[in-house]
Amino acid sequence: MPKVKMPKNSPSLDMTPMVDLAFLLVTFFMLTTQFRPDEPVIIDSPSSISEKILPDKVMVVAIDNKNRIFFNLEGKDIRKAMLQQMGDKYGVKFDDNEIMRFSIMSTFGMSVQQLKQYITLDSEKRKEFMDKSEGIPYDSLNNQLGDWIRFGRLADAQVNPDSPKEKQMRFAIKGDSQANYTSVKRVIDIFQEMKVNRFNLITTLEQNPIQ
Repeated sequence: MPKVKMPKNSPSLDMTPMVDLAFLLVTFFMLTTQFRPDEPVIIDSPSSISEKILPDKVMVVAIDNKNRIFFNLEGKDIRKAMLQQMGDKYGVKFDDNEIMRFSIMSTFGMSVQQLKQYITLDSEKRKEFMDKSEGIPYDSLNNQLGDWIRFGRLADAQVNPDSPKEKQMRFAIKGDSQANYTSVKRVIDIFQEMKVNRFNLITTLEQNPIQ
């Protein structure tokens, strides 16, 4: 008796759900991703083998190779409150649009009197402005850097009054390898004047020679 041959059918797989999922993921990342704005100044920091990662909420004071001082602090609400307090002290009035634009900016380095003009510029003109800037004043007669640090801490306390210890603001200094030692020492002294005695030094990661 001859054998019965069963028909051979190719297996089929419905890819529609997978395609739908892929598009949903792409849409999610497009809507939720926040791109960090370009940094207006390049800091060539010295290298080290430390692998410690800075937390998300960190106040950074940067020193470039011309010994100019720059400042950055993440958090829209914190930056808004900080700018308003700086404006009140130095008699510079910032309108709502300027405050909003400042809240999404990155590192800046100029006097608070020049900041109002800087905020209104587009990205290309900001770079030109920054190249000509002398940085944030930090001498004993006009210590605006100390005020940025102080008001930054106050703004963080106002915006996040119940923040747990592990999520409290951290502080860091990012110095160029060609920066003058006296400039770095002055920034450290200002931190200590503002009662900040613990801070990180930002470096570029290099390969561990032991490995």
